[in-house]
This record gives sequence, C-alpha cells and structure tokens, in this order.
Amino acid sequence: MPETATKPAKRAAKPTKPAAKAQVPTAPAKLGKPTKYTPEIARIICEQLSDGIPLRQICREHSGFPAWRTVYDWMGKDEALSTAIARARDIGYDAIAEECLLIADTVQYGQKQVMTDQGTATTVEDMLGHRKLQIETRLKLLAKFHPSKYGDKVGIHGVAGQPPISTEDTSTSRLFEIIKNMEMSKRAGD
Repeated sequence: MPETATKPAKRAAKPTKPAAKAQVPTAPAKLGKPTKYTPEIARIICEQLSDGIPLRQICREHSGFPAWRTVYDWMGKDEALSTAIARARDIGYDAIAEECLLIADTVQYGQKQVMTDQGTATTVEDMLGHRKLQIETRLKLLAKFHPSKYGDKVGIHGVAGQPPISTEDTSTSRLFEIIKNMEMSKRAGD
C-alpha cells in the first residue's frame, strides 16, 4: 500500500479571554501562628500580676497561655495593655511587701538534724534563717523593681522642673572665724 501522508488535524481555536478586570490588591497572608490574645487572657494576667505573681510563672502555669515573650510583644503593639500591665505590676509590688509582713509574723517549724558523737539528733524549731532569707530576697527584688518606692537611696530633691537644691558646708569657714577671733583676743590681752 502506498504510503500517504496524513495531515495533522486542525487544532481547535483557543477561546478568547474576556477583558482583564482591574485586580484589587489583597493583603499578604500573615506568616506564623495566629495570636492567642484575648481580653480574657489579658485580664487574668493583670489580675495575677496584681497579686504579686511573676509574668513567667503565670504564662508557664496556665495551659493555653502564650510564652512570656509573646506578652511583651503584645505590650509593644497595644498601649492600653502595656499601661494595664504596668499598673497591675505596681499593685503587685505592694502585695509582695505585704507578703513580707506575713512571712515575718508566721512561725514556720521545721526539723533540724545535728550530727553528734552518739548519732543524729533531730530537733523541731522555728526556721528563722529561712524566713529571713525569704523576706530579704523579696525586699531586694522590690528595691530593684521599684527603687523610688522600695529602694534604700535617700536624696534631697527640689521641686520638679527646678534646679536641684544646693548645699554649702559653712562649718569650716565659721570655725576659722572663731579661731581667728580667739587668736586676736589672745594677742590683745598680751
């Protein structure tokens, strides 16, 4: 049979595209996990901060709460939340100070073991050293957290916006005047 060349079949005509519509720009999709922020979480955080509980402990002990770093990110983005947390912390510092009074007033008994030649002697007594350490630690932290309220630094301050109060030691000049007068009296009497 003779070979005949077959013609390729005609391709169907491409459908024409309708005129392109103006495209509306869309916001890019956000990367990362969605935020866990809710007003309820913020309320609980502020409530517990005002009881003197540290932020890291709050975030660690509640399931479903964000990491403490995330809370700081929220504070950077939301001025109202930042103000609420600062106020809650200030109230919490007072709660820690009150806790120091409670620790000082509450006796804590514990066992103390002492090694002797006859063996181990166990006594039950007030754990005074432990209580002193608890109070000292809290007071030192308070002095760091809020030095103007709980710090030991004492200063003389003038009115806000005015130059500081200046002091002058006049005791030495007054002393020299007295000595000079005594010498002149002595010379006059000679």
